[in-house]
Amino acid sequence: MTTYAYQGPKRGADRAVLLAHGAGTDLDAAPLRAVADALADAKIPSLRFNYPYRDAAKKAPDRPPVLLEATRAAAAELARRTRLPPERLVIGGRSMGGRYCSLVAGAETDPVPALGLLLLGYPLHAAGRPEKVRDDHFGRLTLPVLFVSGTRDALAAKPDLTRSARAVKGRVSWCWLDTADHGFKPLKASGRTLADVLATVAEASVAWVAQLT
Repeated sequence: MTTYAYQGPKRGADRAVLLAHGAGTDLDAAPLRAVADALADAKIPSLRFNYPYRDAAKKAPDRPPVLLEATRAAAAELARRTRLPPERLVIGGRSMGGRYCSLVAGAETDPVPALGLLLLGYPLHAAGRPEKVRDDHFGRLTLPVLFVSGTRDALAAKPDLTRSARAVKGRVSWCWLDTADHGFKPLKASGRTLADVLATVAEASVAWVAQLT
């Protein structure tokens, strides 16, 4: 049984946001909570969820088919709870979760329709494997996409991610987090804390979601 965390109004909103977690965290990850809280303040519903391996207290992520199916099921659950059509949902999340949302949105068969794609720290490649780029499906993304990434992200260097994103057919927007790493932690020399960066992530995410038409 999947664990869900719903925030925001239950009825009356014209859009809602699905937030999927990264590989080493769960639905209570700080970036997801920050975005969900900010969305709730803006009267926009959101749904966070655990992938099966997290609910089973396992550390290793499920196999891709399981992650893909769980992502599709969570999007359907958000549509059911809000009574909104899939086309009014923004899907996305942190790292692995955002990647799997992009994969279902850019699937070759039966792609999940969505209002937009919110990618918080997109993992362009696995740690230490920059030669295996995870962007084959970008050319099938026809919806608006917001990339929120740190300028020190070891899994997606700024020039590489910018280059890959050129294949996206939808409107691409950016929020670069100065000196932040893949976990959004900034350098101490920047004068900013992780809380400061997460506030920026939440503000940028809500502003982008709110302007989608």
